[in-house]
Amino acid sequence: MGNVSLYLDVDGVVCPFGATGDTPWGSAWKYAYAGMLEVAFAGELVGALNRLAPTPGLRCVWLTSWEELAPAVLCPVTGLDGGRWPVLTAEGAGSGASWWKLEAIQADVDFARPEGIIWVDDQLAFEGRAQAWAGILGRRALLVSPDPRRGLSPAEVSAIRAFAEDQV
Repeated sequence: MGNVSLYLDVDGVVCPFGATGDTPWGSAWKYAYAGMLEVAFAGELVGALNRLAPTPGLRCVWLTSWEELAPAVLCPVTGLDGGRWPVLTAEGAGSGASWWKLEAIQADVDFARPEGIIWVDDQLAFEGRAQAWAGILGRRALLVSPDPRRGLSPAEVSAIRAFAEDQV
């Protein structure tokens, strides 16, 4: 059996920026107070992630600027069962040519040695170095860059599930 690491961002993925209208899931947005700000999310997305996370061989990892606030604050108010997922951090990374998330995921892949990776971040569509790195991994990698105003869609979650199940 293989193993796959799913690296998940929050803003623009689980919680879209400036959510309006219905969710990509066809329902109204839910809102929750997450510490210092209100977040919008699709309850169906949370349910889909909660059903996906226990897939045998799948390791879910937070890769978000929320860092430790994702499991500590976001999960309890949204119902997402990610409170025990590992959290990758910027580790003091500053500005510059490198994107801290790329450095963090590369280090984690070197450490965890997953056979496949799924990286979900709305910024990926604009990060050429991240795309190039994933290209080296070939069919072992799936990059998903949702519309940041909508978050993950049912079709994107289906693609994630299919990739994970195919790898494990």
